[in-house]
Amino acid sequence: MGQFQVSLFLLLILAFIYGVSSTTFTIVNQCGYTVWPGLLSGAGTAPLPTTGFSLNPSETRVIPIPSAWSGRIWGRTLCTQDATTGKFTCVTGDCGSSAVECSGSGAAPPATLAEFTLNGANGLDFYDVSLVDGYNIPMTIVPQGGGDSNGVAGNCTITGCVAELNGPCPAQLKVAATGSEGVACKSACEAFGEPRYCCSGEFGTPDTCKPSEYSEFFKNACPKAYSYAYDDGTSTFTCAGADYVITFCPSPNPSVKSATKGLQTESVSYSAATLNVLPTLSVVFSMVGVLAVAFWAV
Repeated sequence: MGQFQVSLFLLLILAFIYGVSSTTFTIVNQCGYTVWPGLLSGAGTAPLPTTGFSLNPSETRVIPIPSAWSGRIWGRTLCTQDATTGKFTCVTGDCGSSAVECSGSGAAPPATLAEFTLNGANGLDFYDVSLVDGYNIPMTIVPQGGGDSNGVAGNCTITGCVAELNGPCPAQLKVAATGSEGVACKSACEAFGEPRYCCSGEFGTPDTCKPSEYSEFFKNACPKAYSYAYDDGTSTFTCAGADYVITFCPSPNPSVKSATKGLQTESVSYSAATLNVLPTLSVVFSMVGVLAVAFWAV
């Protein structure tokens, strides 16, 4: 291999490594039970390498995210697979695919949603945790690194809902499993279907659709989460060049307590052992091997 070929080979490797994905999502389950994350790409957005999987307690999975991706991530709970038919269903957050992979289907409300638009206006990522479709599980988004973009200030702030709301959920909104145990909390729009709660019809503008006593329940418990359709002023955050950690049931242990208490702006530090980057690295090394074979053959 000549010097020119070696240089070109190294440039291609670097281009691949830095161009594979502008972002990674690290999805962490700190619940005392298994969660099945669901992932849905927005219309016209590149699909992710997975649309659903199981995540055991204390388990972590790293997902490489395409540039300019938009979509949603949520947690499905109380899932089972029928031994006879193989049909997979979940009591909360079910996507209706009858399988672990959601394959382009979204969450059935009520479900806590992590929403992203990456590389949007001014090169900023926009993200939020939404309770507009109700609530089923505590969740936070923590940006790792990142900052401003093209002179536009980012707001790289942790957001989410760390409160457990299924128990104190108002009776009119509560979804109960066997007995009286609450497993999810509906939005008022889903529970009542009235325009004043859904911000539709004559209530379809920010001036006419105001917070209700039900959206205030969500907002008081989770001040930085979306509580109803026009709650974007205090619930949408921006950042550029960041990776994101999405955590179900954020832990009260000291390593994350300072970040989750009151949802302040401190970022969370995770050890290399916790952030399992093997899925991403395996792709990189596989492509390096392919490139090496191709160039040695020249």
